[in-house]
Amino acid sequence: MIKRILLSLIGVGIIFGVLAFFKITQFKDMGAAAPKGGPPPTAITAASVERAEWEVTIRSIGTLEAAQGVIITADLPGRVSRLYFDGGERVTTGSLLLEQETSTEDTQLNAADSDLVLAQSNLDRVSRLYRSRVVSRAEFDAAQSQASAAQAQLDNITASLAKKKITAPFDGRLGLRLVNIGQDLSQGVAIVSLQALDPMRVNFSLPQKALADIKDGLTVRVTSNAVPDRVFDGSITAINTVVDAQTRTIRTQATLNVNADDGSETPSLLPGMFASVEVVLPEAKQVLMIPISAVNFATFGDSVFVLENNENDQLSARQQFVQLGERRGDFVEVTKGLEEGQNLANDGVFKLRNGATVLIKEGGSEPSLNPQPDNA
Repeated sequence: MIKRILLSLIGVGIIFGVLAFFKITQFKDMGAAAPKGGPPPTAITAASVERAEWEVTIRSIGTLEAAQGVIITADLPGRVSRLYFDGGERVTTGSLLLEQETSTEDTQLNAADSDLVLAQSNLDRVSRLYRSRVVSRAEFDAAQSQASAAQAQLDNITASLAKKKITAPFDGRLGLRLVNIGQDLSQGVAIVSLQALDPMRVNFSLPQKALADIKDGLTVRVTSNAVPDRVFDGSITAINTVVDAQTRTIRTQATLNVNADDGSETPSLLPGMFASVEVVLPEAKQVLMIPISAVNFATFGDSVFVLENNENDQLSARQQFVQLGERRGDFVEVTKGLEEGQNLANDGVFKLRNGATVLIKEGGSEPSLNPQPDNA
């Protein structure tokens, strides 16, 4: 019995010894292989540090207004007798929009016309008598004055009748109709809005330090969320001569050609709209730029991974801290830390550590200075 137990213990010891031998051999082989191979390379895409010329711009917020715009009102009190528009139409200069009731003025016009005929007849008779020295100079002057007064009265009534016919003062598009037939209008009551929508103007403010850079004729780009897929080009046409004492900004105006159409379509932009304005300055600046995806952002400092060969002639990533500047599209300006032509890790940078070996793969994202969202 004791002999069997001893034999079992010896057998178990031999088995454990064999297993320990094999494990020790494996660990030795792994240790020997570590300096030669190490972990597998990390697959990344690469990008290079490029020199580019970026335009210099000044951004602001503006408000759109029509080149010409007016609320058409009644010059004289009167009742609306005829309407020649429904609202929303495109009209030309002189188009008749509304007529007011003129029965009283028509009666006064007939009386004034009769008075003028009588005064002219009297003046002709007195003139003949004055030339014959039958009447005095005072009688001739009185007859002449009566004729002039009668003519002025007729002209006054004729002008009142003309004001009862309201016309468009310029070419443009009408807004909503605010009156109806039979409505009594007081002087100054709004009838309809008339706006000339091409060209449009945009008013915006710039900081006073921009005065040294801006001038008439500079290119302006305007965008509005009402037309998110369009950029409207224009130029500065007016710069105010006074700086706002409260905000220390200067009011600037640019003109845009935006709404040219045949009058049948809805205008692209309307007065009162909010707009984003970008003034393009004449001189560009030289920058070093890299894709934003190549930057490892951190609270202790932004860094990139420069790709270079290590002592084993393997491509490895070296962490390099950088200072960044302006961002445009998918790129960012590097102001310090890199040189033109250096290769950087791009997609997959979050997987890297300093000194890690890398494997460059094809494909990846294509950065752009003017990225367009995919609406598909």
